[in-house]
Amino acid sequence: MSAVRRTAETVAPGVVRVIAPNPSPMTGPGTNSYVVGTGPCAIIDPGVNDDDHLDALIAAAPGEIVAILVTHAHPDHTGGARRLAERLGVPVHAHGTPLQGVRDKEFYADRPMADGDRLVLGELTLQALHTPGHAADHLCFFWPEAGLLFAGDTVMADVTVVILPPDGGMTAYLESLTRLRELPIKQIAPGHGRLLDNALVVLAQIVEHRLAREAQVREALSESDSATTSDEIAGTLYPDLDPRLRGMAAAQVESHLVRLAELGAARADGAYWMPD
Repeated sequence: MSAVRRTAETVAPGVVRVIAPNPSPMTGPGTNSYVVGTGPCAIIDPGVNDDDHLDALIAAAPGEIVAILVTHAHPDHTGGARRLAERLGVPVHAHGTPLQGVRDKEFYADRPMADGDRLVLGELTLQALHTPGHAADHLCFFWPEAGLLFAGDTVMADVTVVILPPDGGMTAYLESLTRLRELPIKQIAPGHGRLLDNALVVLAQIVEHRLAREAQVREALSESDSATTSDEIAGTLYPDLDPRLRGMAAAQVESHLVRLAELGAARADGAYWMPD
């Protein structure tokens, strides 16, 4: 049980956020759990299996909780899902794609959700959008009437989303962002960090940043005197990076290299990469 009782905060009409007690360099202040609706209600991403946190989510609901929604099966988003579902006697909804890498091995969905599925909560409707990239099973939930997107880890406030194989893919991520930019989104409720206004500007900036990084990886690859590794390129692009984050940076470079290979601009020979 956490030592500090979690605080519920109304971040938009009909939306209460409770931050899970799992702060870290990867999760920021902690995973955002959302209570959505005024009755009936749904909980998006229950986060960790912590008594105080789950109690706070239940207490924050202004009406009956009828469903639990999960954006993707990473442990910081799913840890409390099964226990909360058992306590409330409600189903857990999530995408059905099984993950192969980092995942909550104990998690499962009672009701798989596909792209375009809808959950009606009184006068409020949430639409599921399959947005792979960060994870192959990733769903965002869009509230069209409010222009509010519950983005999970497709968008994070003030930090770059991690793209890791085998479940993450840079090309899929950019395609998901392109799709989101075509929707009338006004605000983004991310899986970590503050609520984001000017949603379409935010999405455009993320795409711009990713393409700029891709260009840097391509340039570093072309300027290398011989075949090189993602770790060596990461050392060039992030010379002042905390050594503890070097492996993660190399993994991000690897995701860009895989995309360049898909574009016909790079090829791999084992762990070594070269221009194609």
